[in-house]
Amino acid sequence: MNADSYRFSISWPRVIPYGKISKGINEKGIGYYNKLIDEILAYGLKPIVTIFHWDLPQALDEEYGSFVSPKIIKDFHDYANLLFARFGDRVKDWITFNEPWTFSSNGYDSGTFAPGRCSAWMNNNCTGGNSGTEPYLVAHHQLLAHADVVKLYRRVYQALQKGQIGITLVTAWMVPFLNSPLDQRAAIRALDFMFGW
Repeated sequence: MNADSYRFSISWPRVIPYGKISKGINEKGIGYYNKLIDEILAYGLKPIVTIFHWDLPQALDEEYGSFVSPKIIKDFHDYANLLFARFGDRVKDWITFNEPWTFSSNGYDSGTFAPGRCSAWMNNNCTGGNSGTEPYLVAHHQLLAHADVVKLYRRVYQALQKGQIGITLVTAWMVPFLNSPLDQRAAIRALDFMFGW
């Protein structure tokens, strides 16, 4: 295939089962990812690590609602810091969040992804929630956590580890139906609702 890299995600619950470092690190989980990274490098590939790809320790959801609360920013900071410290000697490419729009929209608006939250009027058998506010809170907290972790990486690790960090965004592209000013504004507004926020 002539690929030169391998992108994978680290499971937060696998390395910190209860979400907080103070509640314990799963060294077997750390060992699993150490072996995976070493194997990727042994084949001459570059590991590209996604820190959060929609799997969250259940304990954080039960304690404070996970990404609905700004408390998630500190716990995400500690989790990412652990990953940088344990794997950053070999991992040079980091992605903080995979598709924050997808996670917030499907997990907190339609309820089709975990944690399955949505407004009752949607009749989607959700576990609770408010589709009018929660997706925006969740996206906001993801972006704040992203900014915090990027700052941490650049301040503490980047010079020594010689890596880079970013985020993976998703969008459908919107084009005007007609070349009228009204349709052009509608296309921009639709793009902002998926990509802009």
